[in-house]
Amino acid sequence: MLNRRTFSAALLAGAAASLVSTRGMAAPAAPVKARNIVLVHGLFADGSCWSEVIGRLQAQGFNCTAVQNPLTTLPEAVASAQRVLDRQDGPTVLVGHSFSGMIVTEAGIHPNVSALVYVAARAPDAGEDYAALAKTYPTPPATAGIVFDGDEGRLGEEAFLRDFAGDLPEAKAKVLYAVQEPFHKALLAGKTANAAWRSKPSFYAVSTEDRTINPDLERFMAKRMGAKTIEVKSSHLSMISHPDVITNLIIEASGQQA
Repeated sequence: MLNRRTFSAALLAGAAASLVSTRGMAAPAAPVKARNIVLVHGLFADGSCWSEVIGRLQAQGFNCTAVQNPLTTLPEAVASAQRVLDRQDGPTVLVGHSFSGMIVTEAGIHPNVSALVYVAARAPDAGEDYAALAKTYPTPPATAGIVFDGDEGRLGEEAFLRDFAGDLPEAKAKVLYAVQEPFHKALLAGKTANAAWRSKPSFYAVSTEDRTINPDLERFMAKRMGAKTIEVKSSHLSMISHPDVITNLIIEASGQQA
């Protein structure tokens, strides 16, 4: 089990890359070394959205699991991640994209979790109304593309290609569109009871060209949590358009060397 007293010195700043810049803020405490990675997907997606990153992590010897988020209610989504975390045999980096930042923030208090990685993700405080927070920033274009069939919501094809996966080849984006899992309206009403980023080393990848979550909102959340933050010139799907960059951030969060 994770012993927080083993968290020590500050992380060394990573070398800047042409596509990435590090924000000027305090680095988080160094994470415990981990070989397990658990990845959670958000809205308009399924677990396959992590395929590009998973292959790269496996090549480095990491044990990876992609949670199939049910997208029904927040408690059920958190439970799906907790069951996967229960199966891990030691320190684990918990990674979330987009909406699943809610799950990472809540499930991240699990004793197996050694560090958190947010990829263009929500990062609420405990009990915070994320929707109210988001309304303090300009509404991103993708919001207008959400369509509902009763209680199920999904992103229409035009908005998906333009506002969700805008820097991917169209053929690849259409495959991702085909596998998106509809979400239930009840999911959006959930609030986190805990904020794991207050006690776990945290890392954040801001997508500077994001049209699904406002990039300035991403910067605000990353700064508030004191996360080690990088900026990626990317659409919302940086783990697909820039998988090497996201993989390297996850490896840094694991306390290992790429």
